[in-house]
Amino acid sequence: MSVREPDLVGRGDELAALDGVLAAARAGHSRVLVLRGEAGIGKTVLLDHAAARAGGCRIARTAGVESERELPYAGLQQLCAPFLDRIEHLPAPQRTALGTAFGLTAGDPPDRFLVGLAVLTLLGGVAEDRPLLCLVDDAQWLDRVSAQTLAFVARRLLAEPIALVAAVREPAEQFDLDGLPELTVRGLGETAANALLDSALKGPLDARVRDRIVAETHGNPLALVELPRFWTTAEQTDGLLRPDGNALADRLERCFLQQVAPLPAHTRKLLLVAAAEPLGDATLLWRAAGELGLGADPAAAAEATGLIEFGPRIRFRHPLVRSAVYRSAEARERREVHRVLAEVTDARVDPDRRAWHRAQATVAPDEDVAAELERSAGRAQARGGLVAAAALLEQAATLTPDPALRARRELAAARAKRGAGALEAALSLLSAAAAGPPDPARDAEVERLRGQIAFDQRRGGAAAELLLRAAGRLDGDQARETYLEALGAAVWAGSGVVEAAKRARAAPVAQVPPTAVDLVLDALTTRLTDGYATAAPLMTEAVAAVRALDTGGEHTGRVLWLLGNRAGGTLATEVLDYAAGRALAERQVRLARDTGALVQLQFALNFLANHELAAGELTAAQALVDEDRLLAEVTGGRPVGYSAILLAALRGRDATATSEIATAAAEAAERGQGRVVRFADYANAVLGNGLGRHDVARDAARRVFEHDTVGHQALATAELAEAASRTGDDDLVAAALDRMSERARATPIPWTRALEARLRALAGDTPDECYAASIALLAGTPLRVELARGHLLFGEWLRREGRRVDAREHLRTAHAMTSAMGLEAFADRARRELLATGETARKRTAGNTGTTEELTPQEFQIARLAREGLSNPEIGTRLFLSPRTVEWHLRKVFGKLGISSRRQLREAGDQIGAR
Repeated sequence: MSVREPDLVGRGDELAALDGVLAAARAGHSRVLVLRGEAGIGKTVLLDHAAARAGGCRIARTAGVESERELPYAGLQQLCAPFLDRIEHLPAPQRTALGTAFGLTAGDPPDRFLVGLAVLTLLGGVAEDRPLLCLVDDAQWLDRVSAQTLAFVARRLLAEPIALVAAVREPAEQFDLDGLPELTVRGLGETAANALLDSALKGPLDARVRDRIVAETHGNPLALVELPRFWTTAEQTDGLLRPDGNALADRLERCFLQQVAPLPAHTRKLLLVAAAEPLGDATLLWRAAGELGLGADPAAAAEATGLIEFGPRIRFRHPLVRSAVYRSAEARERREVHRVLAEVTDARVDPDRRAWHRAQATVAPDEDVAAELERSAGRAQARGGLVAAAALLEQAATLTPDPALRARRELAAARAKRGAGALEAALSLLSAAAAGPPDPARDAEVERLRGQIAFDQRRGGAAAELLLRAAGRLDGDQARETYLEALGAAVWAGSGVVEAAKRARAAPVAQVPPTAVDLVLDALTTRLTDGYATAAPLMTEAVAAVRALDTGGEHTGRVLWLLGNRAGGTLATEVLDYAAGRALAERQVRLARDTGALVQLQFALNFLANHELAAGELTAAQALVDEDRLLAEVTGGRPVGYSAILLAALRGRDATATSEIATAAAEAAERGQGRVVRFADYANAVLGNGLGRHDVARDAARRVFEHDTVGHQALATAELAEAASRTGDDDLVAAALDRMSERARATPIPWTRALEARLRALAGDTPDECYAASIALLAGTPLRVELARGHLLFGEWLRREGRRVDAREHLRTAHAMTSAMGLEAFADRARRELLATGETARKRTAGNTGTTEELTPQEFQIARLAREGLSNPEIGTRLFLSPRTVEWHLRKVFGKLGISSRRQLREAGDQIGAR
């Protein structure tokens, strides 16, 4: 069916912009345009124009409906409906996510970003055949998750022949499409407005009156066409609209009501039924009309007004007609119509819409309706519609007659609000739930959720206190898990940690056999109250238990939490078990990727990046840091970022690293993240030692040492000993050695034993033997940074002892290793020491080599992943790009590197170096 091109007046600029969007899509490039303007300004007509001019393109359309904002993915499913036969061609995780979101298959609630990637891939596949034009009308009324997904897709389009044009009514509150290319559609100019007004007038009009009308309507096309139809003779004489101060949209609604008012009662009721049924389902409309005894006769009178079209789908002339009809009806009439619509809606086919109509028909509390809404909320949540689930649960609570059950539903709605990121709304619902009848168990859950929200708000200290209080009121596994959450919050806050651990000792006795949660809680509590030596066996056991977790037997969210840096990951770092820590990090990254848990993925990427850094793989670490930043951009959140500052410290580029670390520390302090502040101190110690600013390194490492933080204490202790040995602070060296010796005795693994041997050498205890022993212990591990620094320290000591020949061997090794890894400050330190022995060493130029200096960060990531053997769809999944966009970037990479194939890319390893 062809689309008729509308007759447009005075829209030259707007039409040119739309034609430019279509031309770009036909040329193989993506374009996005958001049309903004008040009601009646002509946005829909412009969309129709784009459809009429889109010869050779496929067209997909959707429109937001105000009453559908609580139905998750309603707008998106309408847009994608013509292409759902292609869903089977999507990668498995995307196929599952999109199928679950659209209710086509059952599965775990999908992450909305994985759904977004699935839509991007789906539309990209459609556009492979011919260009695709996606039109979105009344986008301000899309359900929230559809709007978020479309915004995600719009921001990731690049090399696909896809044009996305969305219309948004102004004024509008902050919206997900904000920040995309936009065009404000304003009123018509004077000449065009006069021409349009002439077409609507029944007779001649005085020029002064005409000017007044154009001025008062601000050139709004709908107002110019509709309002004159119902002006009185006096209004046509003086040209004055009623000075009631109401918005133009309200005046237009009254204008449409003037057309509705004279209609017979049955006709008005039929219009009301159509206005109350947002799908425009003709079958449903006529069923309801039959139940109301209306018959088909009223349709003719309604259609004669031109306000509505009856066909397979029911369409109002303008959304303002729908809202005018609906708002003008008495509340009793609206309830009656919704009751009938609920009765004729098949509960098996569309239970959620039936529940919604029942709720609109209900005033007094009704448990049957409330329970149906609760079931709808469960289905919405299963599809990933947390915003919708929260709204449905809130409505269910309002209609719940039993006060205790109402409070329970308010608590459930608060949980859904938190999951959707609406933290303030969640706290408001928690206040309502707390006001319910006394219920100790519910009150404890309310306090626990308040604590979790406080942690989400980066208020770690407050979160820890709330969670501790909640844990003390809970039983069994819930209590122990909440105590562990409280300890995690206290550790991240960096304050009140020991007090929190003492209170956690009141946790109920663990299960027999103990779970991973039990083991981690006991290990962390013991570490913080009784010290490292006592806790070491428990920490080792806990790490092993977390490493052995059965992903299929536990809730995904819990597994991610236990693997990460608030639980098992922290303990693996604490005992310096590199193999276990890396295994946990890799598993956490893989699981977060597979499930689309993007926030957890950000933390997992940093956890894994730290292990890459310890292994001297700075390029791999940089890619993980870049991905963290990409995910922050995609989700609208913040990068986790702590690996980025350690990466900067190890690279040792003075001004850049100092600035990055200072900024991260200041931001973390402002957010109450004491753990990150201490990590920044550790990074400053590494940087200071690399640059030879040992006094700065000593002071930074000392802050970590004295704070006794969990996680990077041992590594900061080693930095403290190195710096203090250079500044002559022998007592600090001795204190650091005592602590490291305790750790080595409690957990005698290669890393701790190697560090203990190094610190003995720094303390002057048989340095020759101890340095050699430390290097030997590290030689069989992946810890290349530690090994290189061991050679550097040994070479420096030998040089000071006058043993220049022996020193050169270790200094050459240190210089070669640190240069190859990109540890620029340490490499320069090794070079200076070699010069002091009388040997020259070439200084490595900072930055890249070859042509990779030209690669953008995204091109670098794509090149690296392609070298690893990932296909274009796999790279696209990793970087939230379509396969076509990946191919477009790869062509640019090949051109910059002067190559033409992936095989040559794999051979260009030296050029794809550290950035």
